[in-house]
Amino acid sequence: MPIPHASQALSRFTVLDLTRVRSGPTCVRQLADWGANVIKIDALTEDTGEQLGGPRRGADFQNLHRNKRAMTLNLKDPRGLETFKRLVKKADVVVENFRPDVKTKLGIDYESVRKINPKIVYGSISGFGQDGPYHKRPGFDQIAQGMGGLMSITGAPGEGPMRVGIPVADLTAGLFCAMGILTALLERDVSGEGQWVQTSLLQAQIFMLDFQAARWLMDKDVAKQAGNDHPTSIPTGVFKTSDGYINIATTGGRIWERCAQTLGLPDLPKRPEYATAPERSKNRKALNAEINKVTATKSTDTWVKEFNAAGVPCGPIYSIDQMFDDEQVKHLGIAQHVPNDENRHIQLVGQPFTLSRTPSKMVARPPEFGEQTEDVLTEFGFSAGEIAELRQAKVV
Repeated sequence: MPIPHASQALSRFTVLDLTRVRSGPTCVRQLADWGANVIKIDALTEDTGEQLGGPRRGADFQNLHRNKRAMTLNLKDPRGLETFKRLVKKADVVVENFRPDVKTKLGIDYESVRKINPKIVYGSISGFGQDGPYHKRPGFDQIAQGMGGLMSITGAPGEGPMRVGIPVADLTAGLFCAMGILTALLERDVSGEGQWVQTSLLQAQIFMLDFQAARWLMDKDVAKQAGNDHPTSIPTGVFKTSDGYINIATTGGRIWERCAQTLGLPDLPKRPEYATAPERSKNRKALNAEINKVTATKSTDTWVKEFNAAGVPCGPIYSIDQMFDDEQVKHLGIAQHVPNDENRHIQLVGQPFTLSRTPSKMVARPPEFGEQTEDVLTEFGFSAGEIAELRQAKVV
């Protein structure tokens, strides 16, 4: 059976996917969606029906594992380890998100793999790093959100820490690992050698604090919760309309003046308490209250049209179903159908960036447990007899 390539961009690379749950599969999804030959290696001894993200045919699993193929392999069996080593010889990338000590016990750590194939790029995602005082701790997204500072600046003031509504540490760690792998592959074109790419949920979450982290490092300013208000650009936040809510964003004096003009309050920026950014910050609550009195008089759709006509950044606040029904979202085509022989309805979230010559597309539904085991082993040079023996011995 031919290998399905979602794009030609990365079609020359073969990836062995040992990941599970979310951060690792997020990383490998990036490689699969851009055409890499991704082989998802499922542990033969694991529960084949359920994973942490839900059933294998559930929305979460389907969204993480499209454009991949799957095989089973018992890495705890010496013959399974030898089989894996044969795959490594022809692979370009290995990705895993075991706890740091697990891969060493299995004999599939970077140094062991590098001895087999010095060109291998080995991607690792952990909770807290591959070494250090916390490296053996299990890591989960919400733990990283808390330790990484995000929960302390999320939510309304005085209401206590609040988690973000998506697993942002998992997702960003996966994306950063994919970026690291691609960087290492580019460098390999020069040096001819692979290397070990490492990231963690904690590192990813801290990096995502961005300017809030820089405020502390540069100015020793500890950011606090600001609810729906932007911490530095004021007025920027959520305002009530006659039929819902709207986001309005002002970044600088001229936009603030256009905003006030559109609201029918042209003298507002001239008032001392609202004339400068520091003053608007001090008087944020009073300013928001004045704006809310006006925005509550018209519908969200009316305000969106009026603010956009005036060049004031704004937008409605959608539920997820409303978001996918938006005309611009439909135009972008980010919701994509996945072809499958079973005529199942599979519609998933596509890539958020495009390439003009080698676009990404959905070419294969997520694989069933071990679905392409024989195909993969045959491609890697295993004979029919060897495959039969491995099956008989319950190695694959």
